[in-house]
Amino acid sequence: MAFALMASTALGGALAMPVGALAQQPGQAGDAGRMEFTIPAQPLPSALDAFARQTGWQVGYASALATGRTSSAVNGTMTPARALETLLAGTGLGLRMAGPSTASIVATGDPAPAARPSAATGAMMLDPVTVSAAGHGSGIGQTLITQDDLDRKNPTDIRDVFAGEPSIRVGSSVPMSQKVYVNGVEETNLAVTVDGSRQNNKVFHHNGTTLIDPAFLKVVRVDAGVAPADAGPGALAGAIAYETKDARDLLEGDGVGAFVKSTLNTNGPSLTTSGAGYGRHQGFEALGYATYGKGGRFEAGNGETVRGTATDLVSGLGKVAMETEAGSRFQLSYEQVRDDASRPFRANIGAISGRPAWEPRVRDYRLDRKNAVFTFTETRPTELWDPKVVLAYGRSDVDTTIFTRPVGASTVPGSYPGGGETSSLNGKVENRFSLGFGSITAGADFYRDEGTYEDETYSVGERANNTGLYAQARVAPVDRLRLSTGLRGDRQVFEGTTGEDWTNSGVSYNASGEFDLHPEFLTAKAGYSHSWGGIPLAENFIMNTAWRYGARGPEPVTSDNVTAGLEARYQGVTAEGRVFRTDIDDARAARFAVASATQAHDVRSEGYEIGIGYAWNTGYVRAKYADIDVTINGQPADSDTGTYLATPMGRILTLGGAHAVADWNLTFGADLEIVLDYDDVLADQRPLEGYEVFNLFVEYQPSAYSNLLLRADIRNLFDETYADRATYGQEFGTVTPLYQPGRAFLFTASAQF
Repeated sequence: MAFALMASTALGGALAMPVGALAQQPGQAGDAGRMEFTIPAQPLPSALDAFARQTGWQVGYASALATGRTSSAVNGTMTPARALETLLAGTGLGLRMAGPSTASIVATGDPAPAARPSAATGAMMLDPVTVSAAGHGSGIGQTLITQDDLDRKNPTDIRDVFAGEPSIRVGSSVPMSQKVYVNGVEETNLAVTVDGSRQNNKVFHHNGTTLIDPAFLKVVRVDAGVAPADAGPGALAGAIAYETKDARDLLEGDGVGAFVKSTLNTNGPSLTTSGAGYGRHQGFEALGYATYGKGGRFEAGNGETVRGTATDLVSGLGKVAMETEAGSRFQLSYEQVRDDASRPFRANIGAISGRPAWEPRVRDYRLDRKNAVFTFTETRPTELWDPKVVLAYGRSDVDTTIFTRPVGASTVPGSYPGGGETSSLNGKVENRFSLGFGSITAGADFYRDEGTYEDETYSVGERANNTGLYAQARVAPVDRLRLSTGLRGDRQVFEGTTGEDWTNSGVSYNASGEFDLHPEFLTAKAGYSHSWGGIPLAENFIMNTAWRYGARGPEPVTSDNVTAGLEARYQGVTAEGRVFRTDIDDARAARFAVASATQAHDVRSEGYEIGIGYAWNTGYVRAKYADIDVTINGQPADSDTGTYLATPMGRILTLGGAHAVADWNLTFGADLEIVLDYDDVLADQRPLEGYEVFNLFVEYQPSAYSNLLLRADIRNLFDETYADRATYGQEFGTVTPLYQPGRAFLFTASAQF
């Protein structure tokens, strides 16, 4: 995996500007973002590859340095920089940070490999160099979106966060009604957490489920299909974990700082501004972060103004933490995001033809999601003491106006306010036991979920209490083999709208592994899981006090996931492919009708994803292609039957790349998304139209103002008229889907003080 690197500087300088390094928000520490590592002792090149796959870091080193050396084992929760130092312990090598997520490996006491002049060019020719930069994630089906990725994408909503991932779709163009689909399965069938807090947000099917401000995010991890036992209960089709920033991510040591970022979007127009203040002092930390966005309605590619798409967003994040000299860390965080504006009458649909004349095209909505989390961890764990305690409370509220048919000769509809609320009190206590060849994480968790709806005519609700025990082993029993296997048991008490309750229990288990067919070049991966999800709560806005649950109540939902694939690496090129299938049995799909409390469907998602990328010291190019087929009860999925379950997918291709020009302090990039036509629909439905979207960006960091970053984006360059494939209603002739914005110019300025 070696190649000759032409440079006029030493190795450290040659690798000092990876993609996104120029784009980093000033002050981001190279050791930001603690992660869990299980990297056994092994040949050093293989260990560095494993580290790069898990963290997304670029690690450059002269091949001769690593040959014949063996790494130290890395087990525990720590920063990537600390993990890399541990990995190199005893090898006679050290690391040099060349950027927030870029390091070069050097011999101890030797700052750089010897350089020699090139007669042909007059430049300095370094010894052959290997760059480990194997993309995102270490497990099969895992997607890891790092801080570098987020900085490069400059996301304005959750759809931008997952841009470039063909198997992850986000329906709707308005943040408050966006839903995430992984392999075509809706996120309420995954274990979704924010800073470790379970999200229970099945409020109203026209709204989003996890509204979150992307400015607060530092990493997002998605386990598609097979998820570990410690991901939490309800991981039927995988897991999504969002982690937000704290003061350690913005300051390397004690001190204070501030950050501000503003983005002007010409399609609206709208202005969104984020600001933060933070500090660290002798083990104490504090962070305050806020975002305010305001603007008009955007235009679709056809030039028409899309009703109900104005920007009106307020969000905040606060964190305080204390770390003792012994390494015990206590952290309390509070995060809230609110969208309060006129939205389409059905917030995820542009319009429906044939509706009564008295039904308004837009109505006022307020979506308010809040999340409070207490966390205890040890920053200096031992082999037998690496605990984590989480106690959290999350709640989502949706308030809107309910309209009723006019009475008599009047043409004015009646109206009254209606509101739904879902909440989850949840937590866990676990410990990670380090072994010589891996680790075992064991613990217990619980949740108390509640969903209610109330207006002037009635109030109604459902509740569920769940306790679980789990253990997940991550081991490398022999050279070249890495295994992860886990078991959890759950007991749930479900209470319906009638006050009746039912107790159920079930077992979930998983096993996955990686085997290096060739340590440097080729790895095989496979995994299987069976998940028990209990009885999920129904949507708040359709709950009925007269539901008939029957003697047995709703059937607990279960799932089976299987996946397998290969990953190949050679001289900076990484190619990967996987096949997968998810079967969800008895997925609850309640409707308002009296007999629909226990209505359920069987969902299947199957397909494959392939990708290839090439990374060099200052950039990358990447292509991914997914072909996914989703069925419900053996029939092609549609977005209405699939409410809270699944959506049609089809064939999707993404292409992207970026490059940094260090001499000009400039980074530029582009991405293309091609979604092909999809005609595997029911006989009375229309095929889904394909689309192509092309985006560009350029960033500039003035050398005289190193704390300032300027950026320009062109989104949807060719002014395509389209709705994201996962947007509701495109297969129905009466529906005008909620279109994405047409061409937009975004101008962003950020600075740190």
